[in-house]
Amino acid sequence: MIQRVNGFFCYIGHVVMLFGHTIFSIFTKKPRFPLIYKQLVKIGLESLPIVFLTSFFTGIVLALQSAYQMEKLSAEIYIAALVALSMVRELGPVITGLVVAGRVGASISAELGTMKVTEQIDALETMAVDPVHYLVVPRFLALLFMLPVLTIYANVMGILGGFLIGVTKLGISPNYYIRLTFEALTLRDICSGFTKPVVFAFIIALISCQEGFFTKGGAEGVGRATTRTVVNTFVLIIVADCLITAVYYFLLR
Repeated sequence: MIQRVNGFFCYIGHVVMLFGHTIFSIFTKKPRFPLIYKQLVKIGLESLPIVFLTSFFTGIVLALQSAYQMEKLSAEIYIAALVALSMVRELGPVITGLVVAGRVGASISAELGTMKVTEQIDALETMAVDPVHYLVVPRFLALLFMLPVLTIYANVMGILGGFLIGVTKLGISPNYYIRLTFEALTLRDICSGFTKPVVFAFIIALISCQEGFFTKGGAEGVGRATTRTVVNTFVLIIVADCLITAVYYFLLR
């Protein structure tokens, strides 16, 4: 038990040290724009199809399930607000964070883990190249920029899915549905929806790079590191989502 507690605090300490080193490198060293651009494409552009599929069909399912109950109460017009608030507050950021964690976080961990076990990271240090600045900073900055953008995209696609159901199945006029959607959203909802992907980006970048840098045991170790990355990021994203929601809707009233 004591060993597990010590291991937990050591893990947290390594993550904090990696975060400090990353921030220090961002502000003290010249950014490597080609590497950042490569990660922007890999993290952002290549994630668009899977984010579209998950968010669009989530919006459709949410509208269909809501319509089943709302029709009994003759309250179909509230579906627009329900879909918009659900996507912007919770589903958009969380679904996007989980998709990116599963797709990009695992990829980063596997890539850095392979470099670690094949001693490529040691070779960078031998050539006086800072591995954190070369490997972590581009991924960190790309995630910090692209995850909020992907979340906005997911929100729009989810609302579009609900819009299609509302207009085609429930007979709500398009202009009225759009007006109800914008009327339902408040500044608190939008701020909450933008805060979450920023926090999720920190979690995905730091956990995946941490697991990659401390990979041991060859190919089997890479597999374990990738698994730990997915599990840890998923759990931390859900916990962070709960805490941010509590702060915005119970403390900041």
